[in-house]
Order: sequence, then structure tokens, then C-alpha cells
Amino acid sequence: MAWLQLLTTGLMAMMASSISISISEDSGLPVVDAEKERPAEIVRKESYPILFRKKREWIWNSLYVEEEKPAPNPYKIGQLKSNQNVSVKKFKIEGEGANTIFTVDQKGDLFVTKSLDREEKNSYHLTARMYDGNNKLIEDSGEFIVQVTDINDNIPVFPRTYNGSIMERSIIGTKVVEVRATDADDPTTANGDLKYTLTQDGDLSAFQIDGNTGVISCKISTLDRETKSQYVVVVKAQDMRGMPSGSTATTSVTITITDTNDNIASFTRRTYELQVPEDHKLNEKIGTLELEDRDQIQNKEPIFNIPNENKQMFDVILSPNKDGNIMLKQALDYETTNSYTFTVRVGEKLSFPADNAGSAVTTAQVNIKVLDVDEPPVFSQLIYSFNVVEERLVKNVGMVTARDPDKANKSIRYSILDKDCPITINPLTGQLSTLRTLDRELEATHMFQVKAQEEPSGLESFVKVNIIVQDINDNKPELAVDEIFVCESDNAGTVIGTLRATDKDDQPASFSFNLASPSANFSIKDYGNNTADVMVKQGPFRMDDPSDNSLDVSISDGGQPIQASVTKLSIKVCQCEARRIPTHCKAGAQRMGVSVHALIAILLCILTILVIVILFVMRKRYQKDSLASMKNSGEIHEQLVTYDEEGGGEMDTNGYDVSILTSACHDGSLLRHPDHHPHPSLYAMVQKPPHQHTQPTACKGDMAAMIEVKKDEADHDRDGIPYDTLHIYGYEGPESLAGSLSSLESSSTGSNLDYDFLNDWGPRFKSLAELYGVDGPDYYHQY
Repeated sequence: MAWLQLLTTGLMAMMASSISISISEDSGLPVVDAEKERPAEIVRKESYPILFRKKREWIWNSLYVEEEKPAPNPYKIGQLKSNQNVSVKKFKIEGEGANTIFTVDQKGDLFVTKSLDREEKNSYHLTARMYDGNNKLIEDSGEFIVQVTDINDNIPVFPRTYNGSIMERSIIGTKVVEVRATDADDPTTANGDLKYTLTQDGDLSAFQIDGNTGVISCKISTLDRETKSQYVVVVKAQDMRGMPSGSTATTSVTITITDTNDNIASFTRRTYELQVPEDHKLNEKIGTLELEDRDQIQNKEPIFNIPNENKQMFDVILSPNKDGNIMLKQALDYETTNSYTFTVRVGEKLSFPADNAGSAVTTAQVNIKVLDVDEPPVFSQLIYSFNVVEERLVKNVGMVTARDPDKANKSIRYSILDKDCPITINPLTGQLSTLRTLDRELEATHMFQVKAQEEPSGLESFVKVNIIVQDINDNKPELAVDEIFVCESDNAGTVIGTLRATDKDDQPASFSFNLASPSANFSIKDYGNNTADVMVKQGPFRMDDPSDNSLDVSISDGGQPIQASVTKLSIKVCQCEARRIPTHCKAGAQRMGVSVHALIAILLCILTILVIVILFVMRKRYQKDSLASMKNSGEIHEQLVTYDEEGGGEMDTNGYDVSILTSACHDGSLLRHPDHHPHPSLYAMVQKPPHQHTQPTACKGDMAAMIEVKKDEADHDRDGIPYDTLHIYGYEGPESLAGSLSSLESSSTGSNLDYDFLNDWGPRFKSLAELYGVDGPDYYHQY
């Protein structure tokens, strides 16, 4: 076949070489071909350019090269010829692969120097020139193409992996997937023409392939995912149009069968035994009816049906995995019904006849056993409402009843949970009564909870109770009127204001207005529609008239019983312009009635203020008495606190009596005991052993004890003034019977006095303790 193509191409090339094309050397415009060679003719027509025509003399054979042909030595593929009769000729070529892949010799023979690959490059464009022995151009460039002919040197290739899917029960011819292979050989020849087939290596039972397009389709209509969910076919692609001599390639194609709803759901059991306590919550699951469905869960669509007589009590809904959950719709009562038995059916809406129609279990019996539990009391109503007339004590408001639903039938005890509830309940009977009178105007409805509990200390339940307070006519009408004035120029019969009234009671009122006391200047005209006008009876009026222009208006509400009130209405006198426009008025006060509740509130406030004032005065008096008792507690105490001067020694006795200090030193009378008998001096109990250097004796032991006692009294007295100046007391002078109180002439090491008590006074007396040379400075580390 390749040789036939080569021969045909050569004949066409020879025919083309016999056609001469003449080109104008000057302008390059084409001219008409001549049959024979003759001198160039010059044709002049008006302004047209001179045209030359010249016949091309190139003659050569068609040039074809077979790909992949080995070229250990250059081989000839054709010859360049010209009909010019020249003894010596020389050829040159230019273009793609010139003088590298293709060479030419002096005879015009064209050679190929290497093996060519058509898939890399299928043609080469070259030009040729011919010269004589003097290197003179004889023949201008002529173009020719070297074609690389194809051979079957490439095998088919599948560029990727192919997989497909198809729904079960699909009809014959349903497309699954299209596979395509590629071949690098020339697709216009048999070398690149591919055919597709399915091989015996794969499953050939259900699918087929189109040999030209590679489309795999279904060839049966009985695909069943539940029987076989996956097929693997092997596709072979072969070039040379599928001839046995062609090259081949294979690939595996996995075909998945997708699911459709072609199976009915089936009960896993024919009888389901369930147990449920009687206090099970409504709309919650009692149990599950397990189902088996060969289809996938997205195609599992069961439909449940239960008998009509059980639909009010139970229902079956789908669970997350599409089984049947039995739900409770009404409350169970073991004492009424302790078991239920009914039949449940299951079905599905299918697009195809069910594969398992003969084996599926579509009906099942459900047996539900109710278990007894201890239940709380049950009220006879979900909520109670009673009416109570206001301002009355009612002993029989109504009754709240509850019972024990269990067989034990325990007694019930009632109580009200809300504090400050004006209603009480009989704990045994549930009878409600009022603790105090109710006022609809203060609170029209009372709501509280009643607890019912099984005795003793059993289960309990609660219920709401509403008490609606009914109205009676117990409130007096109140005058509602705008500010009323009378002009100095008003004449008799002038309407100066309109009266209206309000009533807190929730009853339709028919108000009537009249004067409670006669008036010489004004009158009231009642219209019978709950309004009345105040009219001038006689005038004139003057602003400088000191007389009172007020009216006592009596209002009746017309209820049962009738309630009436009297209100003083003040009328101002004004100077008016036209159309009764006031310009200046004499001030007047409108006095309205004050309710009893307002008066009680005012009195309570006054009483509270009085109690607070009395308590405050009593506290002040107590503090004053405490201070007075402290001042009178003793002469020595007062002298120690207030003394702040230095005298002239023992002879200076005008300011105080020093003998008292001396007596304290002798018999301890400074701190007397209640028995009035002499006791040893306190100084003797705390005195240190005497040192070598003796000092004049003085009564400092008792003084220290006395000061310590007084200090403790001052520290623990919250109402007294703290005597913080005790530590600065100092007395110093010659000829003192008590000796010197100064430590200037003594030292901490030579003193026979004990000042350890200063350590007990805390860190604030640390400096004083160190001044008197108290042993143990480490004492203060504990503070």
C-alpha cells in the first residue's frame, strides 16, 4: 500500500514539472503561459509595465522517505534535473535539514544521511539552485518537499484509568462510560486507526463496547445490585483497523452498580415484646421495631400502619436508621389497662416489582406490658378558678381535690406554697377560705399554687389556683373637673364649668350632681348623662370681694348600695376679656376629699419619725451619763490625768495632796479592796531583788499597778475618752516623801524597781521601756 502511494505521488510530480510558470523579472507579475519557448515579447499598452515571461526548466522525481529507515550510509531518495542542456552542472540546496539531513551531489542526486521519525517531523521544505561550470546560475530556486512516510512503529495508549457506574435494572443500551486510546502513528492511515473490543479476561456477561467509539453500554436489563454490585471488564484497543497484525493495548474498567428501591423492608421478628412504666412521658419512644432492607439506607423508605383503635394511644415513626420507633401519645394507667396488643404492617412505594416480595415479613404483632409505678396525686382539674366577693370573709371559696391513682389510694394532704397568701386551705379536705377581706381595687386576681402530697411524706404534685375578686359598690365617687372661674361680668345663667365624676368600682355608674348646701351665687344643672354644668345664679362679682365662692358638690353613683361624696369646689374670680378669656384672677384653692388609706399612711410616717427621735435622745443621754460617771470615779485618777506642771517640791501642797501617795506606799490604800482591810502592797508582788546600790525607797510598785489597772479600764471603755497622756506624768522635787519620780539619776542596771510591766503595754511604749532599762529588748519581736 505504501508503494502504491509512492508511485501515485511520483506521477503527479512529473505532471507538475511539465508546467512552466513565467515570472516578470522587473515587477514579479504573472503572465500567460506559452506553449513553446520563444524570445521574450515586449507589449506596450498605454501605461502598463513591460512583462517578461520565462519558462522554468526544473525536472525531478517525487521525493519520499520512509521513517525509521536505518542510514549507516547515505542513501539516495531522488534526483534534481533540468531540461537545460549544460555539460557541467552544479547543484545547491537550502531549507530544513539542507546539507545535514539531506545532501546533493554534482549529478543532482539527493541523499538522506540519518534515520527520520515521522512522529517527530513528517515533512521537510527545501529549495534548489543549479550552476554551470563557471558557477553561473543556470536555474533559479525551485521548491520541493520531502515527505516522511509512516510505518506502524507506535502502539495504542490509554491516557487514564476509566471507571463507570450504572443503576440496577437499567434498560439495554444504557451508556456506562466511554474509553479512548491514542496512537502516535498517522491517523489517516491504518497505522493509527484504532478498534475496541472486550477481552475474555473481564466479565462479558452484562456489558458490550462499540468498536469505533469505545462506548461501553449495558446489554441486559436484569442488573441487580443485591446480587452483584460490581463488574470489571477489560478493553483492548488495536491499530491497523483491528487486523491481527496491529499493535494492541488493554485497560481494566470497573463498573459499579448503584442501588434503587427494589426491595421491601422486612421485620426481623414476627412478635415484639415491650415493657413500659405507666409514668412514661408522652411523645417519647417506648421501643423499636427493627427492620431489614436489602437496599441501601437512602432507599429504605418503610411506611408503617397500625389499627385505628390503637392510633390514639400509640404511633410509629422512623428512627435515624429508618427502623420503627413506637411512640406514646396518651398517658398510660396501670390501674385502668395493664397491657396492649396490636398488629403493625410495613410497606414501601416501589418503582419496580420487589425482588423479595415472597420472603419479606411485612406484619408483626406488638405486645406492650404496662408496669405499675408509685404515681403522685392527680388533681381533678388542670387549673382551678374561683370567684370571691370583695370586702367579705368567705369560708367556702371552693374545693381543690386530688386522689392517689395507685391501688394503695393513700390519703392526701393539701397546703399552699405562696407566702402572704390571703387564702388558706383545709389540709385534709382541700376547702379554700379567705384569711382576710380582699379588695378588688388593690388586687383583682390572686394566683397561688396548692401542693397535694401523699401521707406520710409521699409523692407530691402541684396545681395553680386563680381567685377572681368580684366587685361591689364600696368606693365613693370622686369629682373630676377642670379649673373653674367666674368673670366679673358674668350674668345669671352663664355656664362657667362642667362637672364629671370617676369611680374605682368596676360597675356601670349613673352619677348625679347637686349642691350639698345652698349657694346664693351659683347653681348646678344635672343633665342625667353623668355630667352637670355649674351656672351663675346671680352676680355681679368683684375680685376685691373677700367672700368665699366655693361650692359643696354632692355626687351619687346610683349603685347598690348607693355611695355618695361631698367635695368642696373652689371657684376663682377673674377679670376677663371678650369671650370669657381671663386676664387676671384671684387665687382660690380647690379642696378635695382625702381617703382613709392616705390618712393612715401619713400617721404611720409621723409615728416612725417620733420613734427614731426618741431612740436618738436616749442614746445621747446614755453617753452623757457614762462620761459623768468616769469623771467621778476617783480623785487620784483625775489628778493623774490632768496634772501637767512641776511644783516646788514637797512643801508645795497647794495644787494637790502628796500625802495620799505616801499612804499608798505604807498600807496600800491606793487600791482598796471591797473588805476595807489592809492588804500587802502590790509592789511587793512584782519587786525585783535589791541590787548593791540602794536607792531611796518610793511607792512605785503600787503606782505601777494602779496605772496598769486604770489603763486597762480606759482601753476597754468604749464610751470614755482614752487617757493616752498617762505615760507623760512626771513629778520631781526635793524633800518628797514619795521620792523622785524621775529616772534621770538612776540607770537600768542599778535600779531596784521593776519596770517589766512596760513591756505589756505594746510597741508604743517601747521607747519608754528602753529608757528605764527594761531587760529583754528582744521582747518586742513578738509584736
